[in-house]
Amino acid sequence: MRSMFSFLVSVLRMQFVKYAIVGVVATIINLVVAELCAAYLWPCLTEGDLFVKHLGFLGFEPSNVPEAVRAVRAVYCNLVGFVIANFVCWLLNRAFVFTPGRHHWAVEFLLFFSGSAFAISCGSGVIWALIRFFGFQTTWSFVINVVVSVLVNYVVRKFFVFKS
Repeated sequence: MRSMFSFLVSVLRMQFVKYAIVGVVATIINLVVAELCAAYLWPCLTEGDLFVKHLGFLGFEPSNVPEAVRAVRAVYCNLVGFVIANFVCWLLNRAFVFTPGRHHWAVEFLLFFSGSAFAISCGSGVIWALIRFFGFQTTWSFVINVVVSVLVNYVVRKFFVFKS
């Protein structure tokens, strides 16, 4: 019985390591897409923003819009990043982390996105509030959003979307 428990613990650890790696890939995609949107599509980066300071040579300028506008634009940018990153994340989780088959792939996809949509809703609310009320930089708000989303996504995917 003890060896079975040890085996299960080691399998879960390995699964979580793979989940974390996939999560890092998805997070990088989300942040890069959101930052590019914040730089070019819906400008909302400030002069002190990390992305502007370190990558300003790419030709984008800081935005001088009011905090309320910047907060809404940052949420839009985050949503675009979310959709692209979440699709890649679903493919990678399905291929390398969890065992598909609890549901038809279309249902699995909808459940995966639904759980992620709940997490991104929470995270987007955090982004909006951090910028609107506390004047946080856009990049730091995006990063804090990631932290909010990680645990919610793991629980939903582990227990509701995939077999294991």
